[in-house]
Amino acid sequence: MQNSKVQVPLPINDPIRSYAPGTPERSTLKEKIIELKSKIIEIPLVIGGKEIRTGKTAQCVMPHNHKHVLATYHLAGEKEVQLAIDSAMVAWKTWSTMPWESRVAILKKMASLLQGPYRDILNAAAMLNVSKNAFQAEIDAACELIDFYNFNAYYAQEIYEQQPISPDGLWNISEHRPLEGFVFAVTPFNFVSIAGNLPTAPALMGNVVLWKPSSSAVYPTYFLMKLFKEAGLPDGVINFIPGPGSKVGPVVMNNENLAGVHFTGSTAVFQNMWKTVGNNIHNYKSYPRIVGETGGKDFCIAHKSADVDALATAMIRGAFEYQGQKCSALSRAYIPSTIWDEVREKYVKQVESIKMGDIEDFGNFVNAVIDQ
Repeated sequence: MQNSKVQVPLPINDPIRSYAPGTPERSTLKEKIIELKSKIIEIPLVIGGKEIRTGKTAQCVMPHNHKHVLATYHLAGEKEVQLAIDSAMVAWKTWSTMPWESRVAILKKMASLLQGPYRDILNAAAMLNVSKNAFQAEIDAACELIDFYNFNAYYAQEIYEQQPISPDGLWNISEHRPLEGFVFAVTPFNFVSIAGNLPTAPALMGNVVLWKPSSSAVYPTYFLMKLFKEAGLPDGVINFIPGPGSKVGPVVMNNENLAGVHFTGSTAVFQNMWKTVGNNIHNYKSYPRIVGETGGKDFCIAHKSADVDALATAMIRGAFEYQGQKCSALSRAYIPSTIWDEVREKYVKQVESIKMGDIEDFGNFVNAVIDQ
């Protein structure tokens, strides 16, 4: 693409589908749920583009029906983790030098596939394996992840466009280079969008990645790996290594080529990773970049002039959507005494009306928590 200035299309938020009774999207999603429920798939590791089966396996089950097995997945051990590191470092040689617009094109293709044939697949997988209702799956596994891919592509262009001022007689140019090593992406169960973003955002900028998904949500992440492959992501750029942290973590964190950590999960795990990096800092070829998000306590502060009906509804949705399994879940509220009695009455009445049950009944607001 010589002698051209590439412009990434201006991104817009992907429209949310309603899945209301009688809509086409409701019908196709229900059909996909039935299809995925009807079979048990085998999920391999994906290292250097090759499917690897270790023989040590665990199961993906429905949180709302533990007896229903969706998949059997293979667990990475120390040997496979080292193989993934080696594969990533081989892929780094070509991926890190690929023109940025070529990497962007792959991410844009990911967004297109998710808007199309993969939308029902990822939504159904999120509903079945992490017990999201149709709306929660749609705004997470589809819309937010599509937005990540489209907006990240646009932001990458903005980063590369930021250049230093050049005084008269000089031409200053800043070049953003990939990290000289691999990034370790560790993703949580509660957002498919985070699972799909943490490995791909570093890859977009020319990095290679080892991806360890949550053991509670291997099922939808495997479909993401299939999407990456179909979008044209080269072999070895993202290596898929589900497995116990006790087996995967030490090999990764002690390797001299660790160049970054991209993490969402518990505070204790992230603090341990940070401590390990600090203790090993003299062994690494570079200083690993550490990015982590460990949740927190979300709150609501209401003004005395607040619309009481809207406030009660916002509190219900904030606290109970996806069973409260979000870092954004409302866990405390500060309400003026002048409106508290009215808010409490409406709030309690709405809580008592919440329907809870299987994800296949689209009228259920609350489904199952991920595990015990």
